Amino acid sequence: MTAELIDGAALAARVLDQIASATAERARRGLRPPVICTVLVGDDPSSHTYVRMKVNRALRVGIEPRRIDLPASTTTSELISIIRGLAQDDEVDGILLQHPVPQHIDERAAFEAIPPEKDVDGVTHESLARMAFGDPGFHSATPGGIIRLLDAYDVTLPGTDAVVIGQGPILGKPLGMMLVARGATVTLCHRLTKDLRRHVESADLVVAAAGVPLLVRGDWIKPGAVVVDAGYSPGNIGDVDFTPAAERASKITPVPGGVGPMTIATLLEQTLTAAVTRNP
Repeated sequence: MTAELIDGAALAARVLDQIASATAERARRGLRPPVICTVLVGDDPSSHTYVRMKVNRALRVGIEPRRIDLPASTTTSELISIIRGLAQDDEVDGILLQHPVPQHIDERAAFEAIPPEKDVDGVTHESLARMAFGDPGFHSATPGGIIRLLDAYDVTLPGTDAVVIGQGPILGKPLGMMLVARGATVTLCHRLTKDLRRHVESADLVVAAAGVPLLVRGDWIKPGAVVVDAGYSPGNIGDVDFTPAAERASKITPVPGGVGPMTIATLLEQTLTAAVTRNP
C-alpha cells in the first residue's frame, strides 16, 4: 500500500486565495482591511521566524499585520496591560500572542486577557470550551487546520478510533476535544503513556504532535490508517518515520507541506471572520 499524500500546502493555497478575494471585495466596498496584531515576547529565533511567516502571508492576502515585539524582561502584568489595550482597539480584529512566552510569564493569564471575539488563535478558555462542545467559535489554529485537512480528504470521523500523541493546550488537548465533538473515540497519549506502540497499532487515525523526531515508527501503523504528522524538528523531520509509515497508511501528511501551511491559513481565515463579524 502506498499512502495518498494529504497536501496541506495545496489546500492552504486555496484558502488563502479565498481570503484574498474576500478582502479585495471589502476594499472595493470602502471597508478597511482586517487587522491582526501579533505580540511576541523575547528573542526566541523560532518564534521570530513564525511571526515573520504569518506577517508575510497576511500581507499577501490583504490582511494588515501589526507587530508588537517586547523584551524578554516583560512582566505578566505589563503583557496583560498591552493585550487589554489591543482588546479595546476597535481597529484590531484579531490578537495573536506568540507561544511560548518566557517562563516567568503566566501564559494562561495572558491568553485570558484576549477577548473571545478577537481570539483568532483559539487559545482562551471560552474558545476551548466551544471546541469541546462543537459550538461556533474560533478553533485553535493548528487543530482547526487539521480538521479542515481531514474533511478535505474525506476522512470519516464518526466512530473512528483516534490516537492523539501530545497533550499540550495549543494542539493535543483542543484537537482531542474537536475529534470527540465530531464523533471519534479518542485516546490522548503523552510522555507517561505506557506502551505507546500498542495504542498506535489499534488506531484508525494517528495524530503525532509530541515534537519528538521519528517517535512513531512505520511498522506501528495499522494498515489503512490515516496519519497526520504535526511535529517538526530541524531538518524537516516530523514525529512519524514517514517512508515506512506511508507504506502502510491509506493517507498521510508530509513534513513539511502538511499541517504547517494550514495553521497559518486557519489563523488568517479566522481573522477575516472576526473582521466580518464586527463590521459586515
